Amino acid sequence: MIYLDNNSTTPVDKRILDYSYKYFSTMYGNASSSYSFGMDSLRRISEVRKEISAMIGSNSNEIYFTSGATESLNLALKGLALNPTNKKKHLITCLTEHKAVLETCHYLESIGYEIDYLPVDNDGTVDLELLKSLIKSDTLLICLMWVNNETGVIHPINEVGKITKEADIYFVCDGTQGVGKLPIDVLTSNIDILCFSGHKMYAPKGIGGIYINHIITKQNKIQPLIHGGGQEKGLRSGTHNVPLIAGLGKAFEIAEKEMEINRVHIENLRDTLEKALSKIEGSFINSKNASRIYNTINICIPNFDTEFFIGMNKDVAVSNGSACNSAIIQPSHVLLAMGLSNDNAMSSIRISLGKENTMEDIEIFLERIHNFIAIR
Repeated sequence: MIYLDNNSTTPVDKRILDYSYKYFSTMYGNASSSYSFGMDSLRRISEVRKEISAMIGSNSNEIYFTSGATESLNLALKGLALNPTNKKKHLITCLTEHKAVLETCHYLESIGYEIDYLPVDNDGTVDLELLKSLIKSDTLLICLMWVNNETGVIHPINEVGKITKEADIYFVCDGTQGVGKLPIDVLTSNIDILCFSGHKMYAPKGIGGIYINHIITKQNKIQPLIHGGGQEKGLRSGTHNVPLIAGLGKAFEIAEKEMEINRVHIENLRDTLEKALSKIEGSFINSKNASRIYNTINICIPNFDTEFFIGMNKDVAVSNGSACNSAIIQPSHVLLAMGLSNDNAMSSIRISLGKENTMEDIEIFLERIHNFIAIR
């Protein structure tokens, strides 16, 4: 398998798999129990909070565990908006956000909230002056992703954070595609809430987290989505999934140590692949002029049948859009927001590289692309 869809999900690092296994097999105590077996699990959970907080620049008591970024984003947006103490009804987000944000915003609209959807230019970048102009006295928050999952565009979160701080509104950031790949400091960036997911950084699926600035929780400005036993200080009830939490902590530990090594390796593969793909007649790189993360290429090859290519090459994994659309074949909402036609959006391929990819993978993929173009 030539796996080039790491923005969709990553293979679990064997070191993480091996580390998590003992929490399934021998260290399976309930972290809410008072006996030593449970206290061992609780201690590991506390250690993971410290590992995550050290990497993102927060305090460990500001880290909460969820099932993944979708849940985290729902908790952030609904938890702030629907809190009984909140009187503000206006939110700002962006047209190119992940569906987890857009659909949550659509829900809030359906119950009376006002949402402004920030447009993007042809490279997928936002206009900060326009963003400023959308803020009003009734604005509760801005929700903007750090790195776009389809194009790899890196949004200027430091500048956005300055804007939100000056306006005294919340900055909710979807960090799913950036955490583990790029350094971040939530305090420097003035991020109030940061959401992330384990399976985008070589940890198992079904585990993620959310950083919530302690001032928000201290002032009771956010309410839970899930009620029950009161785990996670009442913000996310449910028995702790210790094996997956342990795996998430291991993923952060590995990412912090190997981030630069991985960047150099993956960037070299990306540059080689992008240079070769750019030679295809009529092709163009989507968001080429924007600041982009080093692992992602989104290329349009006009009249290229991406679905047919994927069907013909079952041992090659690439995406013709986001993988979170229930396998529905439709143009990417991100590319359409950037001004691409339906045809060009459908003729675009997203290639997202990971640390396990090799130059041989790149060579084989290029061969498949050229062979397909030759017979189409």
